[in-house]
Amino acid sequence: MGSLIQFTDAGIYCPKGDFYVDPWKPVSKAIITHAHADHARPHHKNYLAHYFSGPIMKHRLGEGISLETIDYNQVVQMNGVKISLHPAGHIPGSAQIRIEYKGQICVISGDYKLENDGMSDPFDPIKCHEFVTESTFGLPIYRWHDQQSLYQEINNWWKNNKAQGKTSVIFAYALGKAQRILKNIDHSIGKVYTHAAVENMNEVLRNSGIALPESIRVTNEIPKSAFIGNLVIATPASIGSPWMRKFTPYSTGIASGWMMLRGTRRRKAADRGFVLSDHADWNGLIQAVEATGAEKIYATHGYSDVFSKFLQEKGLDAKRVESSFEGESLDKEL
Repeated sequence: MGSLIQFTDAGIYCPKGDFYVDPWKPVSKAIITHAHADHARPHHKNYLAHYFSGPIMKHRLGEGISLETIDYNQVVQMNGVKISLHPAGHIPGSAQIRIEYKGQICVISGDYKLENDGMSDPFDPIKCHEFVTESTFGLPIYRWHDQQSLYQEINNWWKNNKAQGKTSVIFAYALGKAQRILKNIDHSIGKVYTHAAVENMNEVLRNSGIALPESIRVTNEIPKSAFIGNLVIATPASIGSPWMRKFTPYSTGIASGWMMLRGTRRRKAADRGFVLSDHADWNGLIQAVEATGAEKIYATHGYSDVFSKFLQEKGLDAKRVESSFEGESLDKEL
């Protein structure tokens, strides 16, 4: 049985259906797993995505893009190939792409996590013959802690900073992670201010029907004294920038899976590191692969070499494939 997909210099291609999934070069037909910038890129002729991803993509790529949106489990066809989207649990609207042709099934997962964040539709394992998995945190050292314990750590850090007359500034992706933090922290501690990029995403998601607690956009009109004792959710690009001066005195925290390694926090000169990721950890990756029952596994971005070799040692037909996906980064906004 041949493969339903090919890994090309433009992206993951399905020859039977003549479409790409998350292509990184301009193509005619692009099916998008989610709206992060390394997966939803500009200049494609036609897009297909989940309806929660639609407003975000139009905000980021332009209102004029040719975009069709569908719901989870809804089936569309391209040249006889059945296509459906299934929850990936990564961020709101994130989807695994299920491709079926003459009984053969391939699932392209995009980015995913197994923990239910209370905001995204939880990951739904899909039985298939071929499975394309990310491997951003594909090393045994990456094992996530209980989410509620983590949010309590953030709350305690915020309370302690408030007692010291400091502003708490936490860095997180504007799309996905920032909203998880906003939704789960204790708002009785104080007010929550947001970087413009974060608040732009908050507004798009609220307008899409996703309930989020109150947040206040940071503007130049807000006096410096107003931030003291409160929390600011900022983008990773803000680390060390002149924009931070308005919050002095402040304490900084970074929310990322990379905070599992203390050296990463030191290199970023953050006061605290909180291990929070929108990607699956080592155990989650293994669990997801096993749940598919796939005969062939393709490991993309991250520790794809290590993870694919581990799967091979378990007797699975797994291999590493090249892609332009970036996983989780502390250096740029996705």
